[in-house]
Amino acid sequence: MRFRPCIDIHNGKVKQIVGGSLKDGAKEGNEHSTASENFVSEYGADHFAELYKDNGLFGGHVILLNKAGTPEYEATKAEALSALRAYKSGLSAGGGITAENAAEFLDAGAYAVIVTSYVFRDGIIDFDRLEALRRAIGREHIILDLSCRRRDDAYYIVTDRWQKFTDTVLDQTLLKKLEEYSCEYLIHAVDVEGRQSGIDEDVVKILAQYKLDKNYSESIPVTYAGGVHSYNDIELLKGIGKGLVDVTIGSSLDIFGGNMSFKKVLEKIAE
Repeated sequence: MRFRPCIDIHNGKVKQIVGGSLKDGAKEGNEHSTASENFVSEYGADHFAELYKDNGLFGGHVILLNKAGTPEYEATKAEALSALRAYKSGLSAGGGITAENAAEFLDAGAYAVIVTSYVFRDGIIDFDRLEALRRAIGREHIILDLSCRRRDDAYYIVTDRWQKFTDTVLDQTLLKKLEEYSCEYLIHAVDVEGRQSGIDEDVVKILAQYKLDKNYSESIPVTYAGGVHSYNDIELLKGIGKGLVDVTIGSSLDIFGGNMSFKKVLEKIAE
């Protein structure tokens, strides 16, 4: 189990928001993007990138929460690029990534880009787009964000800032099928994301089973996000995930206004 840090950027500021609360505003660009905020930092994204670099934390996620073409996007993008430059080849970048713009983020210093909405259209996986992305930058530079929400008795991938349900279920078949297009998976349990209410154990079980299944012994790294708000949650995640599922923590960390010590979290995960 490894700690994968995060830098979420909204309206040009490093923030932690409540999952599913993000609104882009009017298509005409006359309204500002809004979200329910847990924390807004006084520091720039490069500050956190340097913190992660100094602590030897590889594989953090820089997420642009504004949609391209909206009034705040360029400020958010500038912050993201500053973080990538501060920790070259140590961070990935996500948010509005396409086959056309992915190389720009890699050139700025990202080791990989994170994609969701680009490869899910009309509720299903667009394999033509996946293939175009793989041809453009290579599988080794692609992280698939398979963030999900529960509906009935299954977890469905959600896109468009976690507002839109797809028809795609998060399960072993999907995780195996998409390995050839990705070097990592990032999964936010959106129902608990940003709420500091505890982890979604059922999502962790799905990820752990993927890692444990002997037929999938060539599994790729998987990072879980959502709901971690105590050191006990870390132990619980370790247990359910069999130590094979990585974790990212946002709102609960003291560096983002929470009650969990960043240093102590690193110690607990390393135990």
